[in-house]
Amino acid sequence: MDKYYLDYLSELEAEAIYVIREVWAQFNKPVILFSGGKDSILVTHLAKKAFYPAKIPFALMHVDTGHNFPETIAFRDEIAKKLEVELIVAKVQDSIDKGRVAEEKGKNATRNALQITTLLDAIEEHKIDCALGGARRDEEKARAKERFFSHRDDFGQWDPKNQRPELWNLLNGNHFEGEHFRAFPISNWTELDVWNYICRENIEIPSLYLAHERKMVWRNDTWLPYSEYLQDVNDEDIVTKRVRFRTLGDITITGAIESDCDTTEKIAMEVASMKMTERGNRSDDKRSESAMEDRKKQGYF
Repeated sequence: MDKYYLDYLSELEAEAIYVIREVWAQFNKPVILFSGGKDSILVTHLAKKAFYPAKIPFALMHVDTGHNFPETIAFRDEIAKKLEVELIVAKVQDSIDKGRVAEEKGKNATRNALQITTLLDAIEEHKIDCALGGARRDEEKARAKERFFSHRDDFGQWDPKNQRPELWNLLNGNHFEGEHFRAFPISNWTELDVWNYICRENIEIPSLYLAHERKMVWRNDTWLPYSEYLQDVNDEDIVTKRVRFRTLGDITITGAIESDCDTTEKIAMEVASMKMTERGNRSDDKRSESAMEDRKKQGYF
């Protein structure tokens, strides 16, 4: 009898689908946290394969800062419509209007951290007991500490020093009322794995990932997209650059790189030769050495 082998991308795909199916088996109301970025698009694609030919059996949930790229919002709405899945949109502006959070002030003001309260309020309101995310271990050192199933207490907080072992890939989703889990099916993927898989599966992505011309401002050692939400740009030069984005988040903090890559194949080749980390031009991660871990402990993605 011949042995059956999977290539490494198929191994990663099988592992991720296993985690997604475990989420569906162990939880009552899971959702996919959908940002419109490549990682949440990948998780959605894997969920589609996990339950095919049936539809994805849980909703997509987006925390909208109100300062998103218009291309991201259009892509989000289109994919939800195409997959015929429920789309839950939790808005940071609603949290501000209710007095739950306060808008930051100053030149580098951003709504990124405000998403934490909006996210936790939405999880409680919709009685969500597991939120699938597209975080990967190679992105950032705090994310490297996450398990596939990551427990959150009844305040939505994460304790990185008190995580459950996942011996022999046994995933434990037991929790008390009010607590919830985050699940990360593509934890073991790298940025290059993601792009190689996107190429292989011909997965549709927002145009923001491909090289295009855009008005930019050089700030905090990165090219930030010029927009009505970027504060105090009067004394800065606004220049047109040919850029693309490696990550997608709030428009006020998502830096771009200069690039001519206009196909996913070219992006995969570019990523293979890059030395800067994927989130190296995200302003939110530059606020302190432990910025990501501090946010995650409070309930961030």
